[in-house]
Amino acid sequence: MSTRDFRRKPPETTAYVLDVLPYGDPIRRINHPLVQCIGEEKLILMELRPLVSTPPMLKPGEKINLMDSLESQILSFERVIKYSDLSSTARNNLRDVLVMLVREHDKRFVDFFNRAQPLSKRTHELELLKGIGKKTLWKILEERRKKPFESFEDIEKRIGIDPVKLIVERVIEELKEPQTRYLFVRPLRWYTPEEERWREGRWQR
Repeated sequence: MSTRDFRRKPPETTAYVLDVLPYGDPIRRINHPLVQCIGEEKLILMELRPLVSTPPMLKPGEKINLMDSLESQILSFERVIKYSDLSSTARNNLRDVLVMLVREHDKRFVDFFNRAQPLSKRTHELELLKGIGKKTLWKILEERRKKPFESFEDIEKRIGIDPVKLIVERVIEELKEPQTRYLFVRPLRWYTPEEERWREGRWQR
């Protein structure tokens, strides 16, 4: 899918509100209301534009449906944005919203701890989470061989780490700076058919 396709429809079907800017963004010379949000599945940062004169009463953390819903009739997808485009309020809300999102999709993120694989002979995907060194890595691998992790609480009890915090910090890192390897964010770019099949298969395992 090309970049043009994303201009016609949002790259995500649902998103969580980070901030509502009723007067737009004067720094970027945008003088109409904006809603900054993060996608539920791909964790893409987006801006929406209200189609009504009065911006809808949305609160940070509120989940909105961008397809075939009341919200989609009053909010139009405007653009994909970078972390640096977020308002200070959106940045302040991002961590709390991500904690809520990660907990709501606990199975998806717990599965990461069960399925993460080596990147090379020396590096493992799990080590990309800040706070996981070799000692913790081997403990995770040993524990999941005994029995797959069932919940965040299970991981915390058996490993002694806060998995939600580690995931959220990694997501923020992936949003802030380009990464050689993305674990959770699915940035917009062109993938070869082989890459796309690998990514889709890995995400849905």
